[in-house]
Amino acid sequence: MTQYNNIHQTSNFAVLSVSYEKADVETRGKFAFFDDNIKNFVERIHQENLGDAFVVSTCNRTEIYTTTSNYLFVAEEYCKTIGVNLSDFLQFANILTKDEALNHLFRVAAGLESQIIGDFEIIGQIKKAYARFKRERKNSNPFLERSINSAIQISKKIKNETGISNGAASVSYAAVHYILNNQKKITEKNILLLGVGEIGQNTVENLVKHVYQPKIKIANRSQEKAAKISEKYNIPNIDYNNFDRELNDTDILIVATGAKSPIINQSHFSSGKEILVIDLSIPNNVDKTVSELEHVTLIDVDELSKQIQETIQQREKEIPKAEKIIKEMAKDFIEWEKKRKLAPNIHHFKAVLKNMERNEMHNFYRKNKYVNITDMELSDKMIQKITSRFAKYIIDNPLKAEEISKLMHEILVEQPNKEFNEKH
Repeated sequence: MTQYNNIHQTSNFAVLSVSYEKADVETRGKFAFFDDNIKNFVERIHQENLGDAFVVSTCNRTEIYTTTSNYLFVAEEYCKTIGVNLSDFLQFANILTKDEALNHLFRVAAGLESQIIGDFEIIGQIKKAYARFKRERKNSNPFLERSINSAIQISKKIKNETGISNGAASVSYAAVHYILNNQKKITEKNILLLGVGEIGQNTVENLVKHVYQPKIKIANRSQEKAAKISEKYNIPNIDYNNFDRELNDTDILIVATGAKSPIINQSHFSSGKEILVIDLSIPNNVDKTVSELEHVTLIDVDELSKQIQETIQQREKEIPKAEKIIKEMAKDFIEWEKKRKLAPNIHHFKAVLKNMERNEMHNFYRKNKYVNITDMELSDKMIQKITSRFAKYIIDNPLKAEEISKLMHEILVEQPNKEFNEKH
C-alpha cells in the first residue's frame, strides 16, 4: 500500500477546515486568518521543511490547504501563528486527505459547500489567497497550480451550465434582502456602511441595484479607499473621524470591517434612536451586547443566512448537475497527475523507439541512398501509437509501471547492446 501512496501527489494533499457547519460566528472568529499573518506562517512551515500550504479565510470558513503528509504539523504552525491551541482548533476542524481533499476544494469552488448554496464569491477569495501565499513563497507548486486552475474551471462551467447560482443569494445580498423585507419606506432611510472591503463593496453594489436612489454613505479607515468606492458608485463618503456624529442620523448601519475584535459597542448608540445594525464581519465587529438595547436590532451573518430558503431550495435541485461536472473534471485532474508522475517513463520509452528509428533509417539510407518521406511519416505514426499504448498501460496499471519500464529498457536497449558487443 505504501508504494501506491507514492504514485501521485494527491496522496499528500490535505485540507483542514473550520466552517459554519461545526462552528458558530464567534468560534470562527477565533480562527480567522489575516493578511498580516501570511509572511510569518509561510516562514514557519518552510523553516520546518513542511512543504507548501496556504490558508483561505472568509466569513464562513477558514481552511488550510497543504501538500505535505505532515498536515498536523502544518496545523500546529498555523495555530502558533494566530495564537490558539491546536486542540481547540482540531475540536472544530474537519480533516480531509487525498482524493477527498481534492473533491472538497472543487465543491467549495463550485459553491456547494457555501453557507448559501451557489455563492461563488469563494472562488475569488481562493484565487486571491493562493496568489498572496505564492508571492511570499516566491515559487509555484505545480500540483496546487493545477488544482486551483481546475477549481476555477469547475466554477465557471457550473455557473454557465447549471442554475445553481440563479437568484441573488450571497451574504452581501442577504443583507439587502433583509433590509427590503423588514424596513418600510426604504428610500427615506439613512444607510451608513462602515468598511469597503470585498463584502462591503458587494453590499453597496446590491443596494444600488435593488433600492431606488438609496440614501447611503460610506466610511472607511482609509479615506483614499473610501473615496475610490464613493466615486465608483456615485455615493457620498464621510471622514472616519466623523463616524460617531454621522451615526446619530443613521437608520441602518452595515458593518463590513476586518478588525480582529468588536469596534462597535453600546456606547455608539446612546442617542436612543431606533437603528438596524447588520454585522457582516467575521469575527464579529459589533459587540453582541448592543442587542440588549431596546432601540437596536442586531443581525449577524448566521442570522442572515436563514432569510433566503426559497432560493436555496431551487438551487438544491441543481446540485446533481454540478456534482456530475465535478466528477468529470476531477477524473481529468487525476489522469493529468498520473501522467505527470509517469511522464519520465513514457518519454524514455519514446526516446528509445526514436533512437531505433534513427538507426534503421541510417542503415536504410546507407544501402539505398534515399529515404522516402511517406515511410518516415508512417514510422512516426507507429512510434506514437506504440508509445500511446505503453502510456495507457502503465497509467492504468501504476503498480506495474516501474517493472514494465525496466523490462522494456532491457528488451529494447540492454539486449541489443549486449548482442552488438558480442558481435564486435
